[in-house]
Amino acid sequence: MARLYANENFPLPVVEALRRLGHDVMTIQETGKAEQRAPDEEILHSAMADDRAVLTLNRKHFIRLHREESSHAGIIVCTVDPDFARQAARIHAAIEAAGDLRSQLVRVHRPN
Repeated sequence: MARLYANENFPLPVVEALRRLGHDVMTIQETGKAEQRAPDEEILHSAMADDRAVLTLNRKHFIRLHREESSHAGIIVCTVDPDFARQAARIHAAIEAAGDLRSQLVRVHRPN
């Protein structure tokens, strides 16, 4: 199972569902860094320091960061989905398909 670092805007119900699926998910809120408006680069470096892949809805900025610095523990970018259980299941499946997340950018899209 994956070690993940959920960005501040990531839905807590999805985090909880991923934990039930066996993933080790830490949130920014749990680190005490919530509402500090940390730059995305700092979020990525915090995740890297703890050997965690970033889990985010902030696709545009983290895709750019992946292009600039691909030696990270992984970045999972997602589209918003109000069906939290379905979103967690898609993320779980994408993690399993990707294998080692290190240096990978994984895209998880809401179905049409």
